[in-house]
Parts: sequence; C-alpha cells; structure tokens
Amino acid sequence: MTHYNPDGDAIGSSLGLYHFLVAWGHQVDVVVPNSYPGFLQWMPGNDRVLVASEQHQEVVERIHQAELIIFLDFNVMDRVQQLEETFRQVGVPKILIDHHPNPEPFADIMVSSTQVSSTSELLYELLVGLKGEDAIDRNMAECLYAGIMTDTGSFSYNSSLPDTYYVVSRLIEKGIDKDRIYWRVYDNYSVDRMRLLGYCLNTKLRVFPEYGAAYISINRRELKEFNYRSGDSEGFVNYPLSIGGVMFSAIFIEQEGYVKISFRSKGDFYANRFASAHFNGGGHKNAAGGYSELSLEETLEKFESLLPQYKGQLLENHLYHAD
Repeated sequence: MTHYNPDGDAIGSSLGLYHFLVAWGHQVDVVVPNSYPGFLQWMPGNDRVLVASEQHQEVVERIHQAELIIFLDFNVMDRVQQLEETFRQVGVPKILIDHHPNPEPFADIMVSSTQVSSTSELLYELLVGLKGEDAIDRNMAECLYAGIMTDTGSFSYNSSLPDTYYVVSRLIEKGIDKDRIYWRVYDNYSVDRMRLLGYCLNTKLRVFPEYGAAYISINRRELKEFNYRSGDSEGFVNYPLSIGGVMFSAIFIEQEGYVKISFRSKGDFYANRFASAHFNGGGHKNAAGGYSELSLEETLEKFESLLPQYKGQLLENHLYHAD
C-alpha cells in the first residue's frame, strides 16, 4: 500500500517490492488509493496494481484477507485517505518502509530513515540485506531506479550522499536502460501539459525578489481549459528556482474544496517546516507539500503575508550560496 496521489517513488518502491515478494513465492496485492499519471504506468507489474477509487470493494476484501500489510513511502495514516479506517480495523502485522521525518507509530515494524534519497533506495538496502545482491532482478531494478530518479528530481536534490550513487550503480549493473527510463517519465507528456506549462510561466508566475521567493497558481477553470490530467503539473514548482535569487518556490492548484500545494527550496531553507507550520503539510527539507481549505485567493494572500517573516532566512540563504 502506498499513498494518495502516488508519485514515482511510491509506484517504484511498491512494484519493486511486488516483484521481490513474488519471486520468493508470495501472493501479493499492490494497492493505491487513486490513479496516477500515465508516465508512471510503464513500470513492470503496473497491470497488477489495484486502484481503490475504482475498485473499492475488491480492495477492501483484499485488505481483510491479507496476512501481512506493508506500507510504502508515507508515514502518516491519513495519506491513504478512504482506506484509513479499514487498515486500522485489520489486526494483522503491519510494516512501514519510508524515508519521511516524524513517522506516526501505526506499524508493528518501522523501517524508517530520513538519510536516504527515497523509499526506493531504502528498500534496495533492505532487500539486499535480506537476500543479497543476486535477489535483485531487472524488473526490480527498473522500478527502484525510477523511484530514486523521480524523488531526487533526476539527482538535483535529496541526493548528496555517496550511498545513493552506489545503489544507482548497482541497479544499472542489472541491465536497466536509465536513458529510456528518463524518457518514459520526463519526455512523455501531453501537448496540453506543455501548453499549460507555457501559460503558467507566462501568465501565472509571481516573483518576489525582495524575499527570494516565487509561486505559480492554477485555478479550476484553467485546469479545465487545458484538459488537465493527473500529473500534468509535475515539476512545475521547480521552474521558479531557476530564477537568480529565488530560493523558495510554491505551486497552488485549486481542487474541489481545497487547494493542493507543493513547495521547493534550495540550500538550508526548510520547506517542510514552512509547510507544517502554515499549510497542514510536511515532507523533506527541500521538497514538501501541504493543502489549504481556504479559497485559492485567500490561500495566496496568506502565503504572501507570511513571506516577510522569512525574509531574513531566505536572503541569508541566498547570499551564502551565491558566495
């Protein structure tokens, strides 16, 4: 089981573990709360994934039949949304494998480390520790590499430790085509997505050089106008960080009843602390997320009103890294 709105690490770690367990004779179900973008649906085993929002009754039955439940790439139970109560009712052993800070104690065994780049990297270490290098086959390697690549923004953040590159080198030795994996994920978008990106950069980008911050916002009308599909805004939040002096970036996407928010930062500005303090969120130092139940306009006003409080941190961070 992985989290709502699954990303590359969520799907990569889930399917990587699926192939490992099947190879050792286990019967395995992979469950996600809702659907995920097409550019992640190429991974080996994708056809075995059960989507709870579309197959709810079947998923609930599988959960109640399970002898063991493994949670991947999240550490707060509400990330499974509509399945939370079902999981809490089931009395079978539960294992958590994750790399996010401050986990809730809802699993019997918790394999948790914030030092790794991704859940996929942590899972690789765990599987090799259990069965050795030879237990990792090409299918597992493709899934785990995709998870590491996407959760580091193609190795642009959360990837400063040598161990990450050691794991990647071992996965490449399994015969994966890393360039093809990159193409399948990052060069596989729709025309509508490209037009939405151009529109956002031209029309919806707000820059605050006096604070070292910027944001993009997209309302529901604009989502409809550009035929938005899940995953179309993937990576948009990173673009403002390419502007000189911008150390903190956000994207606000209006959904029905709430605003979905992603944050990115450079250097020593803690995006996760900002998300947790103000927008019901969390995540990593330089990559975090949250949400707001205010209107989109009120959410943007709130974000802008907070920037003066962080001016010193952001500008000091910029000057340090500019040197």
